[in-house]
Amino acid sequence: MIRAVLLDLLGVVYDGDTPITGAAEAIEHLRNAGLPLRFVSNTTRSPRSAIIAQLGGMGIDVADEELLTPARAAVEWLRRHGCQPHLLVHPDLEVEFAGLEGGSGRAVVVGDAGEGFDHASLNRAFRELVAGADFVALAVNRTFRDADGLLSLDAGAFVAALEFASGRSPVVLGKPSPDFFLSALADLDCPAADAVMVGDDAESDVAGALNAGLGAALLVRAGKYRPGDEARFDPAPTAIVDDLTAATEWILKARRAEAASRDAL
Repeated sequence: MIRAVLLDLLGVVYDGDTPITGAAEAIEHLRNAGLPLRFVSNTTRSPRSAIIAQLGGMGIDVADEELLTPARAAVEWLRRHGCQPHLLVHPDLEVEFAGLEGGSGRAVVVGDAGEGFDHASLNRAFRELVAGADFVALAVNRTFRDADGLLSLDAGAFVAALEFASGRSPVVLGKPSPDFFLSALADLDCPAADAVMVGDDAESDVAGALNAGLGAALLVRAGKYRPGDEARFDPAPTAIVDDLTAATEWILKARRAEAASRDAL
C-alpha cells in the first residue's frame, strides 16, 4: 500500500524560479489524499530557509521537517563524527554549517560550488584530503538544468576529480545514497516498500530510490530528463510520466487499485 511520497524539487516542482504548471495543485491533491510528503532535494546552492521561502512564494507551504537536503545530512554527519568542515560549497550554503567549531577532526565537504570550482579551491581541498581529512560529498549528480534552460556540470564531476587525485572515496550523503532516502522516511513509520519517489533524474532519483528499497519510482519527462534516460540506468523507472500532475494521477490510481484488491480478499 502506498503510504508516503518523496518528491524531488528542481525539475519536478519548479525550474529555477518558475513553478512547473500544476505542481502546486498536484501537491495539494496528494496531501488531501492523506499521503505524507517529504521533499528530497540534492540542491546544494541554497540554504533550507531560502528553499522553504521559495516554495512558499509559489503557494506551496512546506514545514521544516518535510524538507531533506544533503547539507542538513552533512551537518548531522559532522557533529556525529566530531569534524570541522573544510567547505568547498556555494557561498550561499555556508550559513548551513555555522556553529560546527570545536571538533577534533577535519572533513572536506563538497557541494555545487558553482564559479567557486577553480584550481586553487580544488587544490586546497585536495591537500586537506592527502593530509588525512575525511571526504564528504553532498551529492554526485552529473548535471543539472541551469537557469538558461541548458544542462550544466554539477558537483559530481569535481567530486570525481578529487577522488581520482587523492585516491580517496567520498561518503555520499545526498541522493542516490540509500541512507538519504531512508532517513526521509524515518519519522513517518513507513517501510521503504510503501513509498514512491518522483524525480527527473533517472540515476540519482529513480535508480537510487529503487536501490534503497522504495516500492516505486516515477521519472518525469521534465527538468533534466532527456529521451532515453529511462534505459541508461538500472533499475529502470516503475513508470515514466509527463510531470508531477501525471505522477499524482498514477499514485492515486495505484492506491485505489491496492485498496480494491485488499477489499476483495
